[in-house]
Formats: sequence, structure tokens, C-alpha cells
Amino acid sequence: MMAKYTHVFLMTLLMFVGILPAKAQFFEVSLLTCDPGNELYSSFGHSAIRIREFGSELRDSVYNFGTFDFNTPNFYGKFATGKLNYMLSVSSYTDFIIAYDHYQRGVREQVLDLNPEQKDFLLQHLNVLKEPSRRYYKYDFFFNNCATKIRDAFEIAMGDQLVWNDSLSSSEKTFRQLIDESVKQPLPWADLGIDLALGAVIDRPATPRETQFLPLYMEQAFAKATIVGDGPSRPLVKESRVILEFPKEEPQLSSFNPYYFFWGIAFVYGVFTWLGYRKGRLFKGLDYLLYGITGVLGIVVAFLWFFTDHTATLWNWNLLWVFPGHLVLVWGLATRSGAPWIANYLLFVLVGTVIALVLWLFGLQSFHPSILPLLLALILRSNFLFYHLKRAV
Repeated sequence: MMAKYTHVFLMTLLMFVGILPAKAQFFEVSLLTCDPGNELYSSFGHSAIRIREFGSELRDSVYNFGTFDFNTPNFYGKFATGKLNYMLSVSSYTDFIIAYDHYQRGVREQVLDLNPEQKDFLLQHLNVLKEPSRRYYKYDFFFNNCATKIRDAFEIAMGDQLVWNDSLSSSEKTFRQLIDESVKQPLPWADLGIDLALGAVIDRPATPRETQFLPLYMEQAFAKATIVGDGPSRPLVKESRVILEFPKEEPQLSSFNPYYFFWGIAFVYGVFTWLGYRKGRLFKGLDYLLYGITGVLGIVVAFLWFFTDHTATLWNWNLLWVFPGHLVLVWGLATRSGAPWIANYLLFVLVGTVIALVLWLFGLQSFHPSILPLLLALILRSNFLFYHLKRAV
């Protein structure tokens, strides 16, 4: 009788012990890659992890690192200063797909060929990260975003068994060029704003691994990656599926874009400067507008460089031509037009703008192409006012 109970106990223990590592056999791990949307916040696409369980529960969950809480105290202030925390959220796969179907954004799935231990480790890691005390992280667009957090999770779960095969990538693009691919054509004004806000630190080539901050490039990296060390090497992706697909329209540059607009402004400034030269008039209203706008933009650029936690806004040499001191020049032209310092400041504007052009020419920072006519207008008006003031002395 005792032998019978002992046998039953051992069988039960073996079944219980065997269930734990076998549990991973009953779920599937996938990378979801979502196409860009029409708004700036969605123009770079999105990535998420799908955990699809089989068996009695049939849970199908999406782990999403790209969410944030609008109820965060001082939400907009933290967003502007780079202090806003994003978080890991978990939703049902059905709700996730319904949302992307509503906005007509394509979704592709890469089913990953992880072994049971790798699946278990990944799921445990994700469940730890979704705990209230751990779910928040400090967002960085290039180095700590919804895509890179996913890559990091897989690297933690798989260790050296995950090989990215970076040597297969040959193109070298700067971070700015990678951004341009997503926004230059469909959102030219947003592209201008990004180029004004971000500094020279993003004008270096991104390594193949660093390109994974963009979901499309991470999808490509997963497609090339292999798993080693647990048997014969095998591709990381064992199956690719198209979940949602919509017709893609080639982005067309709108007729109202910064290129046409700023060349039109430069033409107007050229005409009025020529008229002013011929008739001995300054048309100061043009200068109030030009230096006023560039002064306000200078405050924004200086704030992003010196007073925020954003890493991509450092060493922004746009500050050479959009400068907060231009607002002082507007005040001087309006109330102290004969003051000697005004001519000296105009010379400073000339030198700063020319230096900006030189930095652009030698590739130390890439400026948005549409600002060229604005730089020419600044040089033209500063030169015109400078010599007018010198003759008046």
C-alpha cells in the first residue's frame, strides 16, 4: 500500500515539475510592427510584443512600451523639458488591432522561434516590468523608446544567443536622415520644426543597432537575426504574417510648404530692400518681423539646448541665426535707432549667419534646406541696415 502511494506521489511530483518548463510550449511570442500614421506622433510607426497563449485560457496580449499617462502632473511641462515618463501597458490583442484598423494603419507580425526557456524568461521579465513600481521609464526618442525597449527585453531574455548580424547592413545614415525618411515629404513643416529643434549631435552616422529606434529598421533587424547556442543556428523569425494591410499612397509635397513660402519671403525682402536703397527708406516693419520671429525662435532653441533633459537638442548651431538677442535689436530699432550698439549688433548678426552657412557647408550640422532664403534675407537686411547706420553717423 505504501509503495502504491509513493508511486502516485512521485508521478504527481514529476508532472508538476515538468509543467513549469513545458508551460512555454503553450504560448507564441511575436514582434508587431505598425505602419506610420498621418500625424507627427505616429509618423515613425510603432512596435509591440504579442504574447499569444494556447490551451484553456487562450489569452492574447500585447505589451506596449509606447504609452503615457495624460493625467501626469505638469504633463506638458515635463514633455517640453524631456522629463516625461513613458510606461509599459498591456492590452488585449483584439483591442490593439481594432485601433489600428480604425486608423487604417498596416500591422505585420513576426513569429519568433524562441525555445521554452527563452519564452519563459521573456514573459517573466515583461511581467516584472509591468509592475506599478517598474512600468515607467524615462523616454528618449533615439535611445530609449517603444522600439528599443523591446529590443532590450529580448537581449536580456536571450543574452548571447541572440545575434543581430549587423554586418549585413551596409548603409550609413545619420539620425537626422533617418528622421527625414519619415517626415520630410508628408510633413514638411514638422520636418522643419524638428531640424530647428535638434542639434548637431544627431548629424553623426547611426550604427546598425542604433537604427533600431525606428520600428521599420527594428523589423528588418529581427528578420536578419539568428539564434545560436541551443542547437543548430536558426533564424530568429520563423514566420511572418500580414495582419492588416491598406493601400499605400506615395507622399506628395504640399504646395504650401516651407520651401516655396520662405523663397517668397526672401523675394519680398529683396524687392523692398532694393526700393529702400533707391528711395532712401528703411521699411523697418520688415525688420521688426524678421528679427522678432528669429528672436522668439532663438528663445525656443536656447531653452531646448540649455534647460531641458533632451539629449538630441544639444549643440544646436541654429542658435547662430535664430538668437534671443534679436528681440533686443527690434527694441533698439524701434526706440534707439541711432545708438552705436545697433550697428555693432547688426555686424554680429552678419557674422553669426555666415558662420551658420559655413557649418552647414562643411557638414558640422545639417540645417533644413528651406531656411536658406531666410539666411539670405538676414544677411541682406543686416548688411543694408548696417551701412545705412554707418552713413548716418
